[in-house]
Amino acid sequence: MEELVTAVRRGDADEVRALLESGADPEILDDGLPVLCRAVAAYDEPVAEALLQAGADPLRRLPDGSTPLLRAVDGGSHHMVHALASHRVPLPAPEREELLARARHWAETGVEAELRRRTGLTGPVERSRVEDDEVGWWCEQLTLGGLTVRDEHRAVLTTTEERYGVRAPFDELVARALAHPDRDHVVWSDVVFTLGRRLDEETWQWTRDLLNHPGRLHRLLAADVLLFLILGDPVKGSDPFWERGRELVPWAEQEEDPEVLAVILQAMTHDSAPEIEAVGLLHLAHPDPRVRALVTDALGHSEDGRSQVSPESLTAVLTLARDEDPGAREAACRWLAHYRGPDPEVGDALVALTHDERQPIRICAVSGLAYRDDPRCVEAQHRIGPVDAELPYDERLMDVWRYQRRREAAEPS
Repeated sequence: MEELVTAVRRGDADEVRALLESGADPEILDDGLPVLCRAVAAYDEPVAEALLQAGADPLRRLPDGSTPLLRAVDGGSHHMVHALASHRVPLPAPEREELLARARHWAETGVEAELRRRTGLTGPVERSRVEDDEVGWWCEQLTLGGLTVRDEHRAVLTTTEERYGVRAPFDELVARALAHPDRDHVVWSDVVFTLGRRLDEETWQWTRDLLNHPGRLHRLLAADVLLFLILGDPVKGSDPFWERGRELVPWAEQEEDPEVLAVILQAMTHDSAPEIEAVGLLHLAHPDPRVRALVTDALGHSEDGRSQVSPESLTAVLTLARDEDPGAREAACRWLAHYRGPDPEVGDALVALTHDERQPIRICAVSGLAYRDDPRCVEAQHRIGPVDAELPYDERLMDVWRYQRRREAAEPS
């Protein structure tokens, strides 16, 4: 049994699973507490998952009155809380209320204040940034007097409320996100995701009205939520706001903050309204490359590339193909690669892009030439260069080969 304790302490999930499969007790104690608590304190999700699957009880009442689940809430990791809370479905009502109350206490008190209350210390708090490599989110980890917590409690509360059918007020969710003013912070992202799944007119109107707020962070949050509302819920196949991007045109025309404007453009360009093209052309020479890189989305064409494109839009894309910013060039290259019009300057622009310093742009340009049946794709293919074997295979690398097979099939026998 001590082997399991050692494996949990070491964070060796494979060894933990092997020992559990061999009959080790998932409820074995380590310093008087179940080993699940050790995994929770270490934010070790793989080990915690292994213990839960083997029968460890997240609701086991401990000597101090807590449970492993409540300790996960205290630790502040919304992923860990979800793992433990979803292990018992449905979660009994008393434990559900206890979970919500504990998460709300942390959210309302504040992480540092609660950390100081629990430790009774007044010295400096050690802070570090913890990033989720898979999702790209981050949180802050705070340590004082040997007690470590993460500042995701508002996300824990938001996710838990949503799971149990508690509809938190719009303004309260906005306040939670703004307490962590970074689009990549876990709390901000979770609030955006939560509001973005409320596909109702009330949420749309409240969020759109938030674009009038004088504070840029309020407008940035509104733009983020509007983007999610427009994208809809792919699981349920519901996107009631897909063609409502045109309503954002007035804000796209007047927004001065480049980050906010970029998100508004990203949201509105899913709409096919003709007035959106004018907004894109308006920002063709915007000083911020994040905005210029989104202009092509406003000048959209159909997937087969055969819909009518105005001369002004084509000229704009050709201009962006020579932009100093690689992001803008790559966006222009993608647009041109899907454009099927006969304009010879399109092929010339793609040939020029096969010399780009960035390999993804060169791959896209060669692919575009091949799909245009432009024989220059054969020679341009050699400019792609060696492709990193560790990266996922890019199917576009076969497009020149497909072009050559089409040519061979078209030749007389």
